[in-house]
Amino acid sequence: MIYKVLYQKDQIRNPRRETTQTLYLEAPNAVTARALVEDNTPYNIELIQELTGNFLDYEKKSPDFKLTEF
Repeated sequence: MIYKVLYQKDQIRNPRRETTQTLYLEAPNAVTARALVEDNTPYNIELIQELTGNFLDYEKKSPDFKLTEF
């Protein structure tokens, strides 16, 4: 499965919508996806969303779509 992870670069500052960033990764489930991001980055995770069907097709059209590998 491919997951879209919305995050803040810093865990110390309060999250702001304007500074939210996105990464995409492949993992067997959302729990594993969260663990991968938490273990390999200092990011503050806001949301993990599974991408399937039309949602995945839409995201793939974005120039920012690139799978992150840890």
